[in-house]
Amino acid sequence: MPNGSTRGICLLRGWPIILRPLTAGWKSLANSPIEPRFLDSFDGTRLAYHELGEGRPVVLIHGYFSNAQTNWIRYGHAEAVAAKGFRVIMPDLRGHGDSARPHDDASYPPDVLMRDGFALIEHLGLTDYDLGGYSLGARTTVRMLANGASPKRVVLSGMGLRGLTDTEGRGGYFRRILTNLGTFERGTLEWLTEAFLKTTSGDPEALVRVLDTFVDTPRETVAAITQPVLVVSGEEDEDNGPAPELAELLPNGLYRAVPGGHMSAVVKPELGREIADFLGN
Repeated sequence: MPNGSTRGICLLRGWPIILRPLTAGWKSLANSPIEPRFLDSFDGTRLAYHELGEGRPVVLIHGYFSNAQTNWIRYGHAEAVAAKGFRVIMPDLRGHGDSARPHDDASYPPDVLMRDGFALIEHLGLTDYDLGGYSLGARTTVRMLANGASPKRVVLSGMGLRGLTDTEGRGGYFRRILTNLGTFERGTLEWLTEAFLKTTSGDPEALVRVLDTFVDTPRETVAAITQPVLVVSGEEDEDNGPAPELAELLPNGLYRAVPGGHMSAVVKPELGREIADFLGN
């Protein structure tokens, strides 16, 4: 992660947007959140998921520190996809949102988020579906693909190749945040990251353990993904490495840029439109 660099300054753009109260345009969605449904995962951990729309199923997984409501529902992305004739299924990852937030290390073995993803697919009986995610959700999507998931189409958002093949760097940044809460200078990237944690009511004890679940995916495994893949990220987002590099590696990768950086792209309607257009076509 940046430390006083120009890139760091760029990443700060848009953070006030995501930390401020919602704009009037999405106020109704924010005031009427989709009620969660629940399942028990492979180890009995209770997981939440949210649904919107009817039609072909697509599973969209949120990013780290976030939840389905913040990542997909609040700013209209799920609504845009549902309008194309989709049943949008949005889980809250273990340790996030309305899902259980256990504090024991045993609940966070390597690749547990991948296994939770398969538990959701099995619970819903999905056989013909699309799959995608943002940031950690994109990484979880790739881990599922690497372990046999077979969606028709894939969306990888807020993700570059480095974020898939070398998870330690990104994980180390968040571990430093979670183990030093309350110590960062106001206005710094670290302070803003902590502020975002507070806006999503994140549980530091659970979230620091989520970092232990990260598993690197070899470059050759990523290159072997044959489905049509939309790689869509903020034009200033290199938090997980350059998204165009990832799209170029994929045999059927398509890169699209939307305004903003890693965090601010989430509030842009262009993100939902790009995902909806890709899936709808």
